[in-house]
Amino acid sequence: RYGLTALALSARVGVRACVSIEGGRAGAACRCLRIRVDRQGAFAMKFAMVCASNMNRSMEAHNLLKNEGLDVESYGVGSRVKMPGPTAREPNVYPFGTPYATMYEDLKRKDEALYEKNGLLKMLERNVKVKTAPQSWQENTTVMFDVVLTFDDGVFDKLMDDVQQREQKLMKSFLVINMAVKDNPKEAGRAAPLALQLCRKIEECEDWEDDIEDIVEDFTNETGRKPFYTVCFY
Repeated sequence: RYGLTALALSARVGVRACVSIEGGRAGAACRCLRIRVDRQGAFAMKFAMVCASNMNRSMEAHNLLKNEGLDVESYGVGSRVKMPGPTAREPNVYPFGTPYATMYEDLKRKDEALYEKNGLLKMLERNVKVKTAPQSWQENTTVMFDVVLTFDDGVFDKLMDDVQQREQKLMKSFLVINMAVKDNPKEAGRAAPLALQLCRKIEECEDWEDDIEDIVEDFTNETGRKPFYTVCFY
């Protein structure tokens, strides 16, 4: 496995420490443009969207960012994929790697009316068009990202637990940002454009390590959302 260690970056004082940072200097804007990768061969940023089960929040954002031309993948940090069942004590549980199409057919067989009504079938129909199956963050040992966006404090904590267990080798920095979003289709739909907005701001900046504090501050002023972040290393 490639190595990672988590360090937070305080742009204001220029010191690295094991803390997360919220906000920054008010009113400052991102400087310059970052050249995106296209067919001319320039470098673009690679993004990861992460939630618990790689079903709802991460997939809503993955779908939008992919459609907008960003280089994006998505993951879950849970031990298994969990979706609502007929009762709170009877969730539908699947291993990561189970194709979304298989889940769709299984839920349709169990109770098509119920899962049509609660939106799970529609969610799975969307997911099938984005990729084959949910992926586990912990099982990814090959793909490196520039920016990882989580959608829940607990998801952020689990992801950071995994990051801190990996050995740092390459000294390549990457950014982990958390923007808390309730785990339901409506809130996921509202959050996806915000995720795109935030990722665009980061991608269009010349040096995100220098500008991230200002980017988060601007994003908060524009949206009312206050994500927190940390800088980690491969």
